[in-house]
Order: sequence, then structure tokens, then C-alpha cells
Amino acid sequence: MSDEFALDPQFVRRSFEAVSATFDANSAVHAAIRAQLLERLDVVRIEPAVVVDLGAGTAHASRALKDRYRSAQVIAADIAPKMLAQAARQQRLLRRFARVATDAHRLALRTASVDMVFSNLMLQWSHDPDTVFNEVRRVLKPNGLFTFTALGPDSLRELRSAWSQIDTYTHVHRFIDMHDLGDALLRAGFAEPVMDTQRLTVTYPTFDAFLGELAGSGSGNVAQGRRHGLTAPAALDRVRKSYEQLRREGTLPVSLEIVFGHAWTGNLARAVSSGEVRVPVASLRRRGVDH
Repeated sequence: MSDEFALDPQFVRRSFEAVSATFDANSAVHAAIRAQLLERLDVVRIEPAVVVDLGAGTAHASRALKDRYRSAQVIAADIAPKMLAQAARQQRLLRRFARVATDAHRLALRTASVDMVFSNLMLQWSHDPDTVFNEVRRVLKPNGLFTFTALGPDSLRELRSAWSQIDTYTHVHRFIDMHDLGDALLRAGFAEPVMDTQRLTVTYPTFDAFLGELAGSGSGNVAQGRRHGLTAPAALDRVRKSYEQLRREGTLPVSLEIVFGHAWTGNLARAVSSGEVRVPVASLRRRGVDH
């Protein structure tokens, strides 16, 4: 039986190709999480020679990584060539980065050629995270670093609930639990991944403003269990009215669960900031999560 939550990688690519010109104007959340992931590098002792920004999109992170590691070769890697075309706007004469159109499941990079892989909010678009992790592990050198974010299963729960009152189609993707991502990292051969989550509530003035940002950033529904064809206006209006019941102080809430992952290809101890707690994923107790 097919997995109703499976994603078609070619459909994902086409979705991001279609929004390459509007992505930056609709990616405030993406930018905020990127800033946090970059900030976490402040406490990491690494001087990489080669850095890959995996799922680079329009390459704002690639530019920031080049600023941080000025002598490194930075590679912006993305499945959508049109997104990488837009990334040219982040280039500067003396701090340029390479752009490579490649699928994260089949990276066009040599084995053991990379010191760091940085990936912000890309993994939830993967139909096979195990393969992505194996590929990242393959291209990383010994003692290389993989640092990433992904959406967790509590993300967009209000939208999922509103649609569940209308029909049984899949309208919101299944997002992978932190523990399952940690287990996948271990299967790929990473050393004791460090995982943590952060929960955010983003507010929008209207339901249509929320949907417009999702559409403009390419974050639409591409699950195989989605309803094919146009959504009837009456059905969408029912969802809108359901969501409106959540309005507080003039705004509508959107919940996001952000999973942060950090893993090395070796067992060397690494410095961390004061007050940060590192817990090996293997020692974490599982919690019940509704997917």
C-alpha cells in the first residue's frame, strides 16, 4: 500500500522552481530559523576548507557561511536550478561561492570531500531522509560536521486540524519526530547526534495571508495523499471559518516545531556554550507523537 505522506521529488523540485522569484519575499520564518542555526556555529570549533549549504535555495546562508569562513570553499547546493539562479544576487566580487544543482539523495560531490554540511529546513522535503543522511555521511571527511534544522510533527497542527473537519485527504505533510531523525543519523554512521527542539508560534492577520506565504515560499502540499485538482471554494471557506475560531487579539496562530540536529562523523569532543546541555539521542526516552 502506498504511503499517503510520500513526497514526489520531481514535484518538490517543480514547486520550488515555480516560486524562485517570490521565495525571499515569503521566507521570514525560514530566515529567522537560519539565523539561529548560524548562531549555533559560534560555539563550534571548526575551520572548514569546504562547506556545503544543502537545500540552499536563494543562498542567503551560503553568503553568511562565506562571511564566517572566508578561506573556505562554500557550495550552495539545491535541487531547483532556478533557485540557484536567484542565488546569484548573494554573490560578491571577493567572497564568491559555488552553485551546484543536485538532489540531496544523490549528491554530486566526491566522497570525503567536505568538512561541513549546513542545511536549513530542507529535510522535510525529503521522501527518504535515510538516503539523505547516508549521502551527507559519504561526502563528509572524518570529523566532519552536519548541522541542520527540520520541521517537527507539531508544525502546522492548527491547519491540519481545520482540514480534518472537512475531508480525509492529506493537506499537511507528515513531519518527522526528533527521535526518528536521531535514529536515522545513527544508522548512517554519525557519532552520537545532539538533537533538540524549539516551539514557535507565528501570527498572521488573516488566514489568506498565511496561505499566501505558504504558496509564495513553495511550502504547499505535495504529499501523494493530497486531493488532486482544485479545492472547491466552499471547502476552503469552511476551513477558513474553522481556523478563525483560533483568532486571539486580532491575529491567527500558526504553530511550528523546529528540530535542530548536530552530528559529527567522528568521536572527538567539541566545545559548547555555557549552559547548553548535550544529550545523546540514544539516551532519550521516546514520547508519544501524533503524526
